[in-house]
Amino acid sequence: MRIPAVNLKPQLEQTEPRWRALLEGLRARSQYILGPEGEAFEREFAAFTGARAAVGCGNGTDAITLALRAAGVGAGDEVVTTALSAPFTAVGIAAAGARVRFADVDGGTLQMDPALVAALVGRRTRAIVVVHLYGQPARVDEIAKLGPVVVQDAAQAHGARHRGRPLTAWSPWVTYSFYPTKNLGALGDGGAVAVRSEAAARRLRMMRDGGRRGGMVAVASGVNSRLDEMQACYLRAFLERLEEWNAARARVAAFYDEALRDCAGVRLVERTPESVCHLYVVRVKRRAALRAALAAQGIGTGVHYPVPLHLNPAFAACGQKRGWLPEAERAAREVVSLPLWPHLGLAQAAEVAEAVRAFYRR
Repeated sequence: MRIPAVNLKPQLEQTEPRWRALLEGLRARSQYILGPEGEAFEREFAAFTGARAAVGCGNGTDAITLALRAAGVGAGDEVVTTALSAPFTAVGIAAAGARVRFADVDGGTLQMDPALVAALVGRRTRAIVVVHLYGQPARVDEIAKLGPVVVQDAAQAHGARHRGRPLTAWSPWVTYSFYPTKNLGALGDGGAVAVRSEAAARRLRMMRDGGRRGGMVAVASGVNSRLDEMQACYLRAFLERLEEWNAARARVAAFYDEALRDCAGVRLVERTPESVCHLYVVRVKRRAALRAALAAQGIGTGVHYPVPLHLNPAFAACGQKRGWLPEAERAAREVVSLPLWPHLGLAQAAEVAEAVRAFYRR
């Protein structure tokens, strides 16, 4: 693609001196698991997000599972989350042993609707997993008042704040993914849980390492999910640029907003200034035809997400049928993600926007 949906090469090139130096130190030490690079990254990431501490793990799905288990969620409990997210949100809930229930979304923002979440909260609801979709903070302040413990899935929201405050101000557990395409991505899998107490961090460190406390004896139930030192080297290098990269994403997103605001066939997704613009998503008519037309011009696109989670066969046990969550189902038929990454030039964004406008003029 001339203009791919995402391009990771520029950020690697921009940060190469830093990650090469960190990797050289790692090679000299030859400690590849639970070493000083991971510890340094956890401190730096906690400071960046405004959390008291952060605990690295193997991936974002494990981060959700660890946070839920640390919060006391287990077999027989029910957890509410959004129907419009990657399947891994629900996979993380299921791995904690809980039954998942899906809430419909707000038609303007595509975020969880607190009123619809409230309608699902019942006697067996132990937790709510709030997803900050596309980098836009959901109304977690309202959802946190509903009673169950709140775990935030911030896999697409590295650096985001809500009402000017860190995400950990609104609930004790905030989970992150470092999948390569995220705002802060590794060169493989990785994840973390940001917390607001050292006690919670100690519990998570034990759980991620097989229930051990640094020795060879497992003292509690745990898993094997650790952020490795090599990925921590890349993440430390990238974190130093993340604020700059998030600002660049916001500039491109604002450009798209103006270029497509009055485009027939396109509906913008509402976004606040606190979004970190992980993806630039619009709702469109004739999505398949639009994507084919853009691809023919060398412009990549994506769909996040084509099937709402309650209609994924893997989650049929939720008992929610087609037609029950109309906003999420409608959005899944209409959303398309346009190219967005920190080093995308405005001239390239203008070409994308003009190609979209030309399609609908025809």
